[in-house]
Amino acid sequence: MIVKEWVKKVTIQKGYSEQMVKEANAVLFTFGSYRLGVHGPGADIDALCIGPSYVKREEEFFVMLYGALSEMEEVTELQPVPDAHVPVMKFKFRGLPIDLLYASVSLPVIPPDFDISQGSVLCDVDEATVRSLNGCRVADQILRLVPNAEIFRKTLRCLKYWAQRRGVYSNVTGLLGGVSWALLVARVCQLYPNAVPSMLVSRFFRVFTQWQWPNPVMLCAIENDDNLGFAVWDPRKNPRDRSHVMPIITPAYPCMNSSYNVSTSTLRVIMEQFQFGNKICQEIELNKASWSSLFEPFQFFEAYTRYLVVDIVADDDDDLRLWKGWIESRLRQLTLKIERDTKGMLQCHPNPCEYADPSIQCAHCAFYMGLSRKEGMKIRGQKFDIRGTVDEFMHEIGMYTQWKSGMDLAVTHVRKKEIPLYVFEQGCQKTRPPTPICAEQQDQSDKNDSEVCTTTASLVGQLKRKYHSVGGADVDSFKSVRRASVSPACEEASIQLHDDANFGLTNCSTSPHGSEGSTVSGNSCAAVGTIGLVDETSLPGCLMPNVENDPIRTILEQAPSESVVEKDERKLEGIESLASSNCTEFMEVAEVVAGTILTENGDIRLSGHEVI
Repeated sequence: MIVKEWVKKVTIQKGYSEQMVKEANAVLFTFGSYRLGVHGPGADIDALCIGPSYVKREEEFFVMLYGALSEMEEVTELQPVPDAHVPVMKFKFRGLPIDLLYASVSLPVIPPDFDISQGSVLCDVDEATVRSLNGCRVADQILRLVPNAEIFRKTLRCLKYWAQRRGVYSNVTGLLGGVSWALLVARVCQLYPNAVPSMLVSRFFRVFTQWQWPNPVMLCAIENDDNLGFAVWDPRKNPRDRSHVMPIITPAYPCMNSSYNVSTSTLRVIMEQFQFGNKICQEIELNKASWSSLFEPFQFFEAYTRYLVVDIVADDDDDLRLWKGWIESRLRQLTLKIERDTKGMLQCHPNPCEYADPSIQCAHCAFYMGLSRKEGMKIRGQKFDIRGTVDEFMHEIGMYTQWKSGMDLAVTHVRKKEIPLYVFEQGCQKTRPPTPICAEQQDQSDKNDSEVCTTTASLVGQLKRKYHSVGGADVDSFKSVRRASVSPACEEASIQLHDDANFGLTNCSTSPHGSEGSTVSGNSCAAVGTIGLVDETSLPGCLMPNVENDPIRTILEQAPSESVVEKDERKLEGIESLASSNCTEFMEVAEVVAGTILTENGDIRLSGHEVI
């Protein structure tokens, strides 16, 4: 009713006839987990509002409708994001989180029975509108292409829960979002159309631990429409598509890569978790493990020895929500920049969860990124200098157009033993198993520890002073904190370029827009001794923590017998040959065989060179 009344008001304001005002209409469609039927308690509702051609996104949706929603008591935490890849308005309606998109289609009147699946809805619209429309179109196509929708939903619920427990469910941080998980599960459902969810979960891990990326995952052949002319995912024609490391292709025109955010580092994280899931499922089939073992949470803060911490501060909760949303959307860029500047030798694992210290009465939160050396690149004493990388990241953060006084940011480096206790889940112990090292390494480690701790304490002190400041405090007090953070030590510490085996790592804090009288962006560095990374491969215990049994296992039927397992293994023949081809070769083969492999009942097998 709200959007219908809004469209009528716009129609009146633009001077249309009474008949047009009477017929003026808007319709709402859901998409995402809600439309697929796999939403749960606390999940947001993704919704798309479709309006007539004269009701525009920039002028009417983000201005008039935003103003109307801001005056309603039922609406809280209203946050417009017009510059997003898919423009969205986020809010809570009677306590329920809503992500509302808008699409203006080339029709003067929207009929009540509007069919979004028709290709004609894409005529004369911009790419932002196409991306908005595709959420609903993709969800409908997925449900149409799976052999059994109910089994698909049950399997997807299970694997979404697993992904959340294992810390690999997040599109914004460069992991996999809800659409990507749905497409991966749908592909396995196509490969095993008669399997029950327990077998599909097991086969999911078996298939995707053997999948050789960047060969794309597709539910159907990619459709081209020369009349509409929108770009579709095709690495043969689009150079940008060739850089995608884990392509998972949406089935609705125009076909896109739902996992374009995945980087080399996050692909490694995802594949490690797939291997963990495959190992547990194999043990379950041999009665050596229970289903509860599969859903044990990943102990992120035990998995690495070094972390980057991104601390975010604002004057109030509303400012923090805006400031945090901007920074979170850019964290993926920090991962990519670190990969680029260290030539892929230093890898990042972003934790999708945010943390806040309950003892601090201020609007703040923190994100953590685990740091590790690339496997096989074990150079004793190797150090990494990412000061320039962090400075570049800070500069981009400082371009935020809605920045307000009080919004602040610090990027710091900490060791595992310096992680605060409040980030750990209740009931989990913070263990610190000793790592055997020689005396020389111990001396150097102690030296590095002292340098890290001293500098980190200084940065934390800065934030603590801001955290404990009264909301109405004089702005000059905040500026003085920022000026004080530019220490003589920072000025004296020159950024030296070392060889590949000897890098330096620094901590930086910033107020991205600087203070009055400053000619720079406001960045400030606290110098710290060069820091090396130890090899995390000697920490297998972090993968299997002890937690209570979880009721999620009740949705899983009994695992298949060994004979069934052996029989179904034949369906995986040919994956190795599939892996040997590159994206372009894969696309050429896929086009030839798509029509013969996709059968009506979805009974699809991978054999020889038959690939989809």
